[in-house]
Amino acid sequence: MQTELTIRTRGQGLYEFTPEVRDWLAPVEKDGLLTVFVRHTSCSLVIQENADPDVQTDLQAFYSRLVPSSDHPSMTYLRHTYEGVDDMPAHIKAVMMPVSLSIPVRNGKPVLGTWQGIFLFEHRAAPHSRKVAAHFA
Repeated sequence: MQTELTIRTRGQGLYEFTPEVRDWLAPVEKDGLLTVFVRHTSCSLVIQENADPDVQTDLQAFYSRLVPSSDHPSMTYLRHTYEGVDDMPAHIKAVMMPVSLSIPVRNGKPVLGTWQGIFLFEHRAAPHSRKVAAHFA
């Protein structure tokens, strides 16, 4: 069973899509493995805490400091800059984090911890419409 989810972003940050995954899996009522894969090279997928929004804010701040925009003095070595000051840093961040996740499913429900959610981590500043392929077997 497969589907494609569309995650609309408003710029850099983490966007939870656990409810969409749960809704898609709900009729299944079987055990198996869910794989999600983002079809872009400037964003990532992560499982992260979904209870305190400060966690997502702090993660965004950390990665922004770790890999600043290409107009930052420490990033003058970058050559791929014609798509904007956030583009090459977005590719670097995407290499550092997963672009696919495997999540066990029990009785049609993702087996996540109490405070865990499935997030798309948008690394670009502009809004995007991101495609996530989902496969359940």
